[in-house]
Amino acid sequence: MPYQPKDSFESPRFCGVRTFMRLPYVEHLDAGEPIDFAVVGVPFDTGQSYRSGARFGPAHIRDFSVLLRPYHPQQDINVFDYVSGIDYGDLPVVPGYIEETYRRMVEGLTPLLDRSIVPIVLGGDHSITLGELRAVAKRYGPVGLIHFDSHSDTWDSYFGQKYNHGTPFRRAAEEGLLAPERVIQVGMRGPLYGPQDLDDARQLGFAVYTTDDLLAMGIPEMIRLIRERVGSGPTFLSFDIDFLDPVYAPGTGTPEVAGVTVAQAQQLVRGLAGLNIVAYDLVEVLPAYDSGQITAAAAANVVYEFIALLALQKRGGHRDG
Repeated sequence: MPYQPKDSFESPRFCGVRTFMRLPYVEHLDAGEPIDFAVVGVPFDTGQSYRSGARFGPAHIRDFSVLLRPYHPQQDINVFDYVSGIDYGDLPVVPGYIEETYRRMVEGLTPLLDRSIVPIVLGGDHSITLGELRAVAKRYGPVGLIHFDSHSDTWDSYFGQKYNHGTPFRRAAEEGLLAPERVIQVGMRGPLYGPQDLDDARQLGFAVYTTDDLLAMGIPEMIRLIRERVGSGPTFLSFDIDFLDPVYAPGTGTPEVAGVTVAQAQQLVRGLAGLNIVAYDLVEVLPAYDSGQITAAAAANVVYEFIALLALQKRGGHRDG
């Protein structure tokens, strides 16, 4: 029997230990059952520059995710008819020590990637994506990147430090983890320190589109540009929850006004069906500022869209949502 969520008609959603979507908690990968994806927590927020507390993000997202159901009506698919998934728990981060945490992330994610299990990482601040990309590049070489965010995260340093949540994609480019011609960043907005904040990303070879660009061209055109940019090669999808307007995601470290809605974000992710996405993350959920689990609801549902993409890939085909 493939790994799938508990039946909520047999066991109420408020029962049991919190795992993502009530998936089985599995620490050992050689139990014999097939595994297509693993939800992995990385509760690390040492890289944050303003509000701290994203270390509690994975638990917060899991807590809301018990409300998710297996049938995706927009894509017309029962996702667990096609994929087997687990909650792999949290990787053992080292609070205050970012480079040691990166080492542990590579060590913890490599067994999944070596078995072609797709990691879906719950953050944690955006600095963790560098550790993920190091692990992914060991398996696939330089990868494409689809990056939804209100910040480009390509500064050279912040407070004089090279490793934090404002620098991961510059470091990834410098380390050869990304194929720059296959990188696209979507959603940048808000006041900047200067024009170089976005120009730096373009000089790295990335395609950069602001929220204003997205709203002006429309979602179907943006989906077309994303698909054209990343092509058919192995691709990483990174979703910072502050891509959303803070009305929909108040629980985050550095919110920026005038973002997209949850519905628009869902449409964007659904439009990526069929791409060769080999790893995902969703980062920067900060429970202390999340009134009524608004941010957790958005985050859990975006991760559900990731899982649906994997199911569609297994089934072969999709419907536009």
